[in-house]
Amino acid sequence: MMYRLIADVAMVAHFAFLAYLVVGGFLAWRWRRTIWAHLAAVAWGLLSVTIGVECPLTLLEDWGRRHAGEAGLPASGFIDHYIEGVIYPEEYTNLVRLGVAVLVLFSYAGYLLRRQ
Repeated sequence: MMYRLIADVAMVAHFAFLAYLVVGGFLAWRWRRTIWAHLAAVAWGLLSVTIGVECPLTLLEDWGRRHAGEAGLPASGFIDHYIEGVIYPEEYTNLVRLGVAVLVLFSYAGYLLRRQ
């Protein structure tokens, strides 16, 4: 039971991180100091997408599921399991990534404009 809880908490934290990655720049319009946390999240996201750095939340969820006697995450990872092909078709992955990049850049432009 504890392993399942660990896996579920890791999954929820992963979804929360992805949501923060998308909208965190807009939150910095109101709470200015959070821009540094968002810059770190964006850097991590870029590393994950460009060079395939393994996410610790994926590893933790997989570990928890396996120890709970469940099937772990597929080798393709969290995004492929929960998002691609579920929320949007897999062939739109690059378009979704571009959309996220545009949102982040727009939020940073707004952040800079509001700073003046």
